[in-house]
Amino acid sequence: MATSLPPLTLRIAAPRGFCAGVDRAIRIVELALQRSGPPVYVRHEIVHNRFVVDSLKAKGAVFVAELDEVPDGAPVVFSAHGVPKAVPAAAEERGLDYLDATCPLVSKVHRQAERLVERGCHIFFVGHAGHPEVIGTFGQVPEDRMILIETAGDAESVQPPEGAELAYLTQTTLSVDDTADIIGILERRFPGIRGPRGEDICYATSNRQAAAKEIARLSDAVLVIGAPNSSNSVRLVEVAEREGVRARLIGRAADLDLAWLEGVRTLGITAGASAPELLVRELVDALARHFEITEVESDGIVERMVFKLPRGLEAA
Repeated sequence: MATSLPPLTLRIAAPRGFCAGVDRAIRIVELALQRSGPPVYVRHEIVHNRFVVDSLKAKGAVFVAELDEVPDGAPVVFSAHGVPKAVPAAAEERGLDYLDATCPLVSKVHRQAERLVERGCHIFFVGHAGHPEVIGTFGQVPEDRMILIETAGDAESVQPPEGAELAYLTQTTLSVDDTADIIGILERRFPGIRGPRGEDICYATSNRQAAAKEIARLSDAVLVIGAPNSSNSVRLVEVAEREGVRARLIGRAADLDLAWLEGVRTLGITAGASAPELLVRELVDALARHFEITEVESDGIVERMVFKLPRGLEAA
């Protein structure tokens, strides 16, 4: 007699997974490969997901840490996280054929930083040290005109230059709640501080965090599919934990720990903005081998954002 499987309800977040900026960046690499043939070099991971990177490697993309690893005459793509101004300048100096896959919402922050500095402002930039997006944004302006704020404690203690006109900007993939706390402190301490016209945290980050909160409130535990170096994916784990449930980040179904699911009857599942839907379905299929699955998909925001490709690739 067959043994019946234990029941498990899956609450699957919506929206989840790829955002418009990630879709665009991956498409740029694929079209560059079609246009030029392999190899196409990519400076840094195009997006923070090992499955995506390995898939593009299989098609002929070569990922490098710095521009000096790109041979003369080879095409190169800059990652979705953005690069300092010095990188395209160096590419132009070498005569390299480059494509910039920077997410347009990150590029918007770059332009805001430039305009604020032109107006004479000193900028507090809320973000995580060492993240490629932060490095890229700091590389848009003179280094003495922007100060990194990582925590509420930093916001409480930072001392700007005497008499400076102040402004703040943020990384696009931060915790919505943590960032609101930090901005509240900055606005309390510096009442005349300028903020961006619209929120810098991108729509996809905000939407995925709201969806993660929703499923966490209805679940015993939450699994987030994403990479440990993916800021938006790590934030989803934190969002779920703040709702009082245990949460874990996994790269894909192979990382599933069945012992961690002991006692779980309702499991929330979501995916960071650089994780493909294929990995969500892979995880559901893996769980179905051990549980009697009931899937419940959230009624979330339907994202219709699409970003244009760089000039020269539109007709490719």
